[in-house]
Amino acid sequence: MQRVSTGIPDLDSLLGGGLMPGTMTVVMGATGIGKTQLGLQFANAGLSQEGQRGCLFDMTTRGDAQNHAAYAARIADWVLRERQIDLPFTPADLWNPEASRFDYFHIFERSGRRVTVHDVDHDQWQEWKVELNRKLDQAIAYFYANFVHGVRRCVIDGVEPADKASESFQFHVFDYIYHQILHKDHDWVARDLFRVHYREHEPQVMQHAYEHEQLTALLLYTSHEVLLDDLLGRPIESGDELSNANTIIQMGKIRDGLKMRRALYIAKHRGSACDESIVPYEITERGIVLA
Repeated sequence: MQRVSTGIPDLDSLLGGGLMPGTMTVVMGATGIGKTQLGLQFANAGLSQEGQRGCLFDMTTRGDAQNHAAYAARIADWVLRERQIDLPFTPADLWNPEASRFDYFHIFERSGRRVTVHDVDHDQWQEWKVELNRKLDQAIAYFYANFVHGVRRCVIDGVEPADKASESFQFHVFDYIYHQILHKDHDWVARDLFRVHYREHEPQVMQHAYEHEQLTALLLYTSHEVLLDDLLGRPIESGDELSNANTIIQMGKIRDGLKMRRALYIAKHRGSACDESIVPYEITERGIVLA
């Protein structure tokens, strides 16, 4: 089985050759620890391994920029092509990559809302569920257009911590993406997208078939914990996003004498041997480099 490269050769070595194809990896760590840089290196590695860079799905809701465009330009000389929010879905354009293939989509753009049910009242929650359903339709169009044009890896960023995944808007969206898009046969994803018009587009759907077992996802999950020791003590089976993950990579701060350093640890790598070391790393102009 050919492994999926993370874009960081030394990390691939720790993972026994890379990630398992068709799986989900969760990268956990506090804000600013380097998760987005790792995600972009993983997405960029798709260009050499599959012939297409991965796609980026940003679920940030607070309005603060994740700097994906700046990171991509600096790390990989990659100019992100962004899908605008509320871009109309035109079935005739779907099969043209120039019209439908985008690198980046910020689904909650300009929402400026917190991410849990407790932050809104009952009426606001009902309104938000209606908006979520509309945004999920856009998510289907975004991912499907990438996958039919050869993209085989995706990065989901901007997920904020919540006490319970069931109370988070973001995990509601992520759960749908994971089960109803990433782990679903291509023709059934197309049925969800085209709905009553599926039959008239079925020939093109079959011509652009892909295997969902080849799709590899990276979920970048912001944790409350800053220190790696605190992440190491966290139960890795708490929460759907962790129990569903094939691989979990934890990133945090460690003490090195009178200084603090960044380090990572592979907490879970189901179905493969992996290195048990805690490995320091640095964030350079070209991304993450392991020490």
